[in-house]
Amino acid sequence: MFELRLMCPEDSVEAVCEALDVLDALSVSVEDADAQTDAEQALFGEPGMPPPKEGWKRSRIVALFAEEATAKVASRLLALQDFFADSQVLGIQPVADQDWVRLTQSQFAPVEITPEFWIVPTWHEPPAQAKQVIRLDPGLAFGTGTHPTTRMCLRWIATHEVANQRVLDYGCGSGILAIGAALHGANNIDAVDIDDAAVTATVLNAEANHVRLNAGLPDKATGHYQTVLANILATPLKVLAPLLRSHVAAGGHLVLAGILERQAQELKDAYAPYCTLQVSDTEDGWILMTAHC
Repeated sequence: MFELRLMCPEDSVEAVCEALDVLDALSVSVEDADAQTDAEQALFGEPGMPPPKEGWKRSRIVALFAEEATAKVASRLLALQDFFADSQVLGIQPVADQDWVRLTQSQFAPVEITPEFWIVPTWHEPPAQAKQVIRLDPGLAFGTGTHPTTRMCLRWIATHEVANQRVLDYGCGSGILAIGAALHGANNIDAVDIDDAAVTATVLNAEANHVRLNAGLPDKATGHYQTVLANILATPLKVLAPLLRSHVAAGGHLVLAGILERQAQELKDAYAPYCTLQVSDTEDGWILMTAHC
């Protein structure tokens, strides 16, 4: 394997990437050339909101080729294109052979939720003290337990009574919260998401953990639940306020995550007509907000 490295201004990135695809690149990645400097710019934003910018001022493009000769031909052909005038070839270099599966797996270790409750990838043995274990490998859907929002939700499940409850996991991703609820005794669980891949991942992960739940698109959520969990982000949580609250049974709990500390008041205001939210947990700048309805 050989990688061709390029430097491109913002307005050339799309054309260069399309050209590399035509020139038989096996993969193409784009990164901020000014990352970890004072000139670094974030491009992400809340769902439904436009990004601050469409691209970085300077991008480093890395294209992977099977043969060195193919990479050299690609670099020569790119240099002849008008759209490449302000770009430059940084070089071509071999990529060392690696066991990519083992390398990927090494990045995911068991995650402690409580001393007795752990998330454990299938290639690891559970810790000796673990009494409840979710078996979950990285996949297409969000939620492997490594993010603070997921850990806080699971911690709430582990420290509150959900046994024999009807539970809703709204925006289920990998299904990890629904599975956590099932392992702690919930027996009527709906896990819903707008993404078909998330629904599929949830079904497969539930089977792997030998728990029963109902997974589907959001219209599968019907009626009232003793616990409603939603680990999404602040903007959609605000929009969903009346819907989520309408699913909480009298005396039930609403558990929300995906919220930054600075967004606490926004969420309180959005839910004020329906319930009183409070901050129940915090980790690495993220908060868990709950209401007893």
